[in-house]
Amino acid sequence: MSSAPEPLVQYVTHSPEETIDLGRKIAGQFNPPVLVLLLGDLGAGKTTLTKGIVEGLGAAAMADVTSPTFTLIHEYGMARKSSPRVYHIDLYRIEDARDLMTLGLDDLLAENAVVLIEWGEKLGSAMKRTFPGSRTVEIHISSISDTTRQFELREALTEVSNGN
Repeated sequence: MSSAPEPLVQYVTHSPEETIDLGRKIAGQFNPPVLVLLLGDLGAGKTTLTKGIVEGLGAAAMADVTSPTFTLIHEYGMARKSSPRVYHIDLYRIEDARDLMTLGLDDLLAENAVVLIEWGEKLGSAMKRTFPGSRTVEIHISSISDTTRQFELREALTEVSNGN
């Protein structure tokens, strides 16, 4: 039986602006290929943090980053040769494994990209496996007050399938 991994690091922010700044700061930790799972309740700050991460990676301006709640996937970095390709995915409206399979996450994760997934808890253990040469990071977000958020970054415990 395995226990939850220890947080790599913890942060607290006191405003949306600080949350965006935090995203910019931690973006440098996400060298592709990497899967970043954003875990937290509705309104916790997943999209706000993503704005900073995407901008910090140089893939898009913060103002161009919006929640993909209805489109499910936004892609950034296509026009900027020096930045990694970033996929921003929102699984809030995904109801079951069949819906999840239609997104083609395997294809996105096979690219040399940063894949940010809001509502990452909906992936299930099968999709959280580490792809060759990639890593998985979980960012657990908690609302402390109306404006204060706590962020815990953890390397995800994953099992690599041996094909059996």
